[in-house]
Amino acid sequence: MRIAVVAESFLPQANGVTVTALRLLEYLDAHGDEVLVLAPAPSRGEDAVDQYAGASVYRFRSVSLPGYAEMRLSNPRVRTLAEHLRYFNPDVVHLAAPFLLGRQAIGAAQSLDLPTVAVYQTEVPTYARRYHAKQIEPLLWRRIEQIHKRATLSLAPSSYACAQLIERGVHRVAVWPHGVDRDRFDPVYRDEALRATLAGPGEVIVGYVGRLAREKQVEDLAALAHLPNIRVVVVGDGPRREKLAQSLPGAIFTGHLQGPDLPRMMASFDIFVHTGQMDTFAQTIVEAHASGVPVVAPARGGPLDLVEPGKTGFLYTPDSLPELTRHVRTLTEDAGLRMVMGVAARESTANRTWEVVNAEILRHYTNAVTFNLRDRAQRFRPPRRRLLTR
Repeated sequence: MRIAVVAESFLPQANGVTVTALRLLEYLDAHGDEVLVLAPAPSRGEDAVDQYAGASVYRFRSVSLPGYAEMRLSNPRVRTLAEHLRYFNPDVVHLAAPFLLGRQAIGAAQSLDLPTVAVYQTEVPTYARRYHAKQIEPLLWRRIEQIHKRATLSLAPSSYACAQLIERGVHRVAVWPHGVDRDRFDPVYRDEALRATLAGPGEVIVGYVGRLAREKQVEDLAALAHLPNIRVVVVGDGPRREKLAQSLPGAIFTGHLQGPDLPRMMASFDIFVHTGQMDTFAQTIVEAHASGVPVVAPARGGPLDLVEPGKTGFLYTPDSLPELTRHVRTLTEDAGLRMVMGVAARESTANRTWEVVNAEILRHYTNAVTFNLRDRAQRFRPPRRRLLTR
C-alpha cells in the first residue's frame, strides 16, 4: 500500500506520538509499503530528519506552543497539503494525533476523496485544565470531535479513549493499542551495581519514567516521602524539573536516559509508579511490565487496560494520594509479592509487541478504504423516484 502519514509531532521531538509513528514506519518499511511523512519543522538549530525507515519526510513551517516550547505547531494551507497528497497518490492517509496540521490534512484528503485513519492519541483538551486554561477546554473538545467525525475511521489506543470518542458522537472507532519492544525491555537487564549507586542496602527503589511536565503530576510522589526504606528515582526531563527537585528533596533525578541506559534503569526498579491521569495509553507502563516490574497507576485512561489489579500491580482512585501510598507500602513490605507480580507483568506483554500491534494497522487501513468506497457510493446514489398515483 501507499500510505501518507501526517504526524502532529515527529523527530527530533521525543514523545508518545513520535515513538508510535517511528515503530509504524519501521513495520511498514519491513512489509514493503511506500510511505510519505508530512510533519512540522523542528526548532531552529535542531536536525530536521528528511528520511526514516525508507519513508521520505516533508516538513512544514512551524512555531512553538506558548509555554511548551518543545511542541511545534504547523498550519499549512489545505491546498498545499492537497498538492502533496495528489503527487504521492496514497491509498490511505494516516493522521497521527491530528489537531492542527491534522485538521488541515483531513480537509485536503477529503478534497481528493481519500480515506483517512485518525488516531486519537493525546487528550489535549484536559491539558488545558492543567495549564490553567479551563475556559478553552470545551473548544478543544469540539476540535477533537470535528476531526474524528470527519475521518473515515478513528483509532484509539485504549478502551477508555475509545469510549471518550464514542460519547462525543464519533461512531466509527476501533481500539489500536501501542506495542513494546520485549527484547529491549527485559528483566535480564536488572543491574545490581547500578542499584547500589541509587539506594542503600535494603532500600526499595520506586521509579518514575516520563516527561517532567504539569500534566504528569510527578509531584504526587511526595506522598511517599514518609515511607521507610524506599528511594524514589525520577527519570526524565522537562519544564518542571527544578520545582520537582524542591518538592521531592530525597529523590534522585537522572535526567533523560536513552539507548541501553533506559532499559537497564527500568529493570533495576522494584516498583514503577505512573502518576499521570491524562495518558490515553501510558507507554512507560508496558515498558515497566516488560522489564518485570509491578506498576501502581491511577484508574483512568490507558492504565485501565494495562494494569490488572492484584496481579501485575495496583490501580488507585485518581488524586487519592493515601490510596497511592497504601499500594506502594504493600509492595515495599512484601518482596515475594513484588516478584510474583513482576513475573506476571512480563507475561502480560507477550501479545503486546510492536510486531503484533502494527500487524493490525493494515486491517484498519483496508477497512478505511472499504468504508470510503461505501460512503462515496452513498453520496452519489441518485434519489429514488416517487411513483405517482392517481
